[in-house]
Amino acid sequence: MSGSIAQGTSQTHGNTHILHFLVRLPRSMEDVWPAVSTPEGLGAWCTAVDVLQPRLDGAVTLRELGSGRVTAWDVDRVAEYTVEGGGRIRFHLERAGDTGSVLRFTREFQGERESEAVWRGRFERLVERLGASPRF
Repeated sequence: MSGSIAQGTSQTHGNTHILHFLVRLPRSMEDVWPAVSTPEGLGAWCTAVDVLQPRLDGAVTLRELGSGRVTAWDVDRVAEYTVEGGGRIRFHLERAGDTGSVLRFTREFQGERESEAVWRGRFERLVERLGASPRF
């Protein structure tokens, strides 16, 4: 199974923007989980991580995205980070066959600082990274 990035969708409600992506990944949920839940994993494809306490209500500082709290944490399935200014970054993993997984991604933010193209580039790096090595 090769990785593929479905077309992202974007919604705007007032000053709040919501991006959604569906990313098919060539690795199991257990292999993908470190990529969305550890400083090393996120730093390899998304953004540098200065702080990440891997638990519900743990502190998080994602260098390009902001500081806040871990607002959902279901090991091997869901990691959600809520950062200042009402921003939310949610990674939800699901099984896809015996060896693959699907990442359902939601990014909610205020203002115009991010775009679908920026996140598409990040997910392309994630797919490339997962294709090259089984674990982060």
